Amino acid sequence: MPELLIPKHGGYRKLKSFQVAELVYDVTVRFCDRYIDRRSRTHDQMVQAARSGIQNIAEGSMASGTSKKMELKLTNVARASLEELRRDYEDFLRQRGFGVWLLRDPRRADLIARRPANADAVALWVKELHLKQRNGRDGPDRQSMESIRFISEPVETVAANAALTLIAVASSLLDRQLAAQAAVFEKEGGFTERLHRIRTARRDGATG
Repeated sequence: MPELLIPKHGGYRKLKSFQVAELVYDVTVRFCDRYIDRRSRTHDQMVQAARSGIQNIAEGSMASGTSKKMELKLTNVARASLEELRRDYEDFLRQRGFGVWLLRDPRRADLIARRPANADAVALWVKELHLKQRNGRDGPDRQSMESIRFISEPVETVAANAALTLIAVASSLLDRQLAAQAAVFEKEGGFTERLHRIRTARRDGATG
């Protein structure tokens, strides 16, 4: 097949990074409406950062037909937006005296394994975990001070850590996406290089 000047592009809804980032957005809107004052700048900033994540993935995918450089730039903006959102969730926890779940925390692994399809599924998981912790049916050894802190964790801190877990998944997917896009751009170039190759192929075909 001859190389196309404008290759197939778009299809961002099929990207796993977009799907998880969209879930992060929906979860964040719900989280902010419930736990952050709607009149505060933090509320708007968190929602906008989450929205920027999905919007820039979509725009990058659509721009890839004519500009691999723009695709890279927009994908990186999406990644940066999720990093900004991550910091806001971490600040929320820190200011209330609670920490971020460690990477090896089984609660993170459990949420990821569930593969929640929407914000309702995440909210249900948060509620179930909070009830387990409150009733002492889940978590570390209850004899330690750390376990007492674990069991008494408020529901909003469970929700914040759930969001952080999803952000970590989306960010990891975007890191891989950026690496793949950079490799393609380095190997094949962008629109100008593609146009040159197509013109050269047509010229050689006409004179051959």
